[in-house]
Amino acid sequence: MKVIFATGNENKLREIRQITQGMDIEIISMKDAGYYTDVEETGSTFEENAYLKASAIAARCHLPTLADDSGLEIDYLGKEPGIYSSRYMGEDTPYPVKNAELLRRLEGVPDEQRTARFVCAVCYVRPDGSSETVRGTMEGRIAHKIAGSNGFGYDPIFFVPEKGCTSAELSPEDKNMISHRGKALRMMKEILEKEPGV
Repeated sequence: MKVIFATGNENKLREIRQITQGMDIEIISMKDAGYYTDVEETGSTFEENAYLKASAIAARCHLPTLADDSGLEIDYLGKEPGIYSSRYMGEDTPYPVKNAELLRRLEGVPDEQRTARFVCAVCYVRPDGSSETVRGTMEGRIAHKIAGSNGFGYDPIFFVPEKGCTSAELSPEDKNMISHRGKALRMMKEILEKEPGV
C-alpha cells in the first residue's frame, strides 16, 4: 500500500520509514506523489494543522496520507513557540538564531521553571475522507546552552533529564525511542497495521 507522508523534510521521512519498516507499506513524499504546493497551516492546534495538510493532499492525490504538525512548548513563555515553532521569528530564520533567542529570553530562569515539551500530532486521512489523529509528547526542559549536532530544529536546546543530555546529543536510535514523533508514529503504526491491504 502506498501512503503519502506530507512533508518535504528528509529527516521526518527517514524517521517514518524506519518505524514502518517490515510493514507492507511504501511511504512516499508529496513530491513523489506529484504534489508541490505547501498547505497553509491555519489551525489553532497541532491536530488541526496535521489534519489540514493530510486531508488536502489525500483529496488531491486519492491516496492515504499522513501528515504531522509538531513543535516546542516552553511553559515559562506561555507555551511559545507552540504551533508557530517552524515560523518563530520568521520562516527563513535559521534554527541556531531561534535557539539563541529562546536561550536569551530564558536567561536567569532556574531549571525548575524551564520545563518544556516537544509535541507531535500525526493525522492519517484515507481516500474516503475518514481520518484518525494521535499525539505524542516528549517532556524535558530548556538547556542553558546549545549542545549536540544530531537532530535538527530545537533539539540542541532541549535537555532530556533522564538521558542527561540534549535531544541533539542522542543517537538517532535513542531519540526515536523517546521522541514525540517516534511515540506518535508508533501509535499511528498500530492504526496502519489494521488497514486493509497492509
